[in-house]
Amino acid sequence: MKVIQTFRISFKALGDRKVRTSLTILMVIVGSSLMVTLNGIVAGLGQFATDVFSRLAPNILFVTSIPTDGPGPRDNADNGGGPPSFLGQGLIPVPAITLDQTVVGRLESLAGVSAVIPSYQARITIAVENRSQGASVLSLQPENLKVIAPALEFMEGSTINPADELAIYLPSLIANNLWNDLPPEAPATNADNNDQSAESIIGHQVNVTYTYIDLATASRQSNSEVFTVAGIMKPVGNPTIDRAIVFNLEAGNKLLQKSGRYDSLFVAAESTDLVRQVEKEIRDLYGSDIGITTSEAILQSIGDFTAGFGSAISSIALVALLVGSVGIITTMYTAVTERTREIGVMKAIGARDRNVLALFLAEAAIIGIIGASIGLVVGVLGGYGVLSLFGSNLLPSVEVTPSYPWSELARVWAISLGLSVAAGLYPAWKASKLSPIVALRRE
Repeated sequence: MKVIQTFRISFKALGDRKVRTSLTILMVIVGSSLMVTLNGIVAGLGQFATDVFSRLAPNILFVTSIPTDGPGPRDNADNGGGPPSFLGQGLIPVPAITLDQTVVGRLESLAGVSAVIPSYQARITIAVENRSQGASVLSLQPENLKVIAPALEFMEGSTINPADELAIYLPSLIANNLWNDLPPEAPATNADNNDQSAESIIGHQVNVTYTYIDLATASRQSNSEVFTVAGIMKPVGNPTIDRAIVFNLEAGNKLLQKSGRYDSLFVAAESTDLVRQVEKEIRDLYGSDIGITTSEAILQSIGDFTAGFGSAISSIALVALLVGSVGIITTMYTAVTERTREIGVMKAIGARDRNVLALFLAEAAIIGIIGASIGLVVGVLGGYGVLSLFGSNLLPSVEVTPSYPWSELARVWAISLGLSVAAGLYPAWKASKLSPIVALRRE
């Protein structure tokens, strides 16, 4: 029996049981589309994170006082109850060393280091008139921002004055929230249309309040300072920069009560090729008493996390496909029972076991092909639909696009088809082994 003829007969047999066949195909569609949707969203998130950190200067090392193997936890009270933006959340180990000007000098003397940029970080409240919001602070010399984020640009009218302790630089997102004058965030290439709005904001005064716990009295204290908006930063696509206000080191040291103890150092290697050499030199100097992170390490961690998370998500979606396979087994086995006499007739007129086996396997394959193909389309559309409906709530101000590589779509299609055919194996084998005499006697 030819392959085309086999599929034609099997397709007609499925058509005779439209409702049952449709429900079985629906099970396969649900499983394959769920797998495509979830994998696409996870891949999109991974790609977004990779793009974000790729915008950081690749020759930068992030150095903190958090040791590799800390002796114990402490509450980060010096940071207003919240940890620096680069250090994660919750309890952190006790610093083994203090990042101060002495450490900066030692790092600057290392071979391959072009610059060491100290910074203070904290959470503050920024207010103008009757509007206020919480924000992160990245206190460093503003001229060094271009070293950390080479793509950073300021809107027209901005004035960079590193020595001005009362100058503050706002990201366009926060400026928009406080004044509602700037249009929604747009790529830096399209930000020229915002210049007039930016100029109307530059020169305004804002009140910055830092709240912290005084360890001596165990009471909540706060410091406030009035700053003048000196510049507005265009978006660069990195939340660390796009959501942080900036003022210089002296202002940060006073307002944030740091006493010259830096929260982190940005160490710039002379070239990307020297990053590992510089990291080794810092390790040789301080061992595991200091924390070092590179853009390469961040990207590797993102890749590992995305791969692990994607595997877990795929396993969940695979369960739905297995449920669909059970439906195929049920459908096919019921079909064998209902068509016992038909099978007997086929064998009586010369059909061999392999012909009957092929007919029923073809039915399972048709179910898998239709279900997997429709499932791919539904899954791709579902990924865009889920992110458009819920993405703005879960990921505000972030544009994540699901990613669907052809290799991944082909893998899901092959898995769906393979499980469908595998589910039809036993019923098909059962049908092929029916005795024609016994089958013809069945009413």
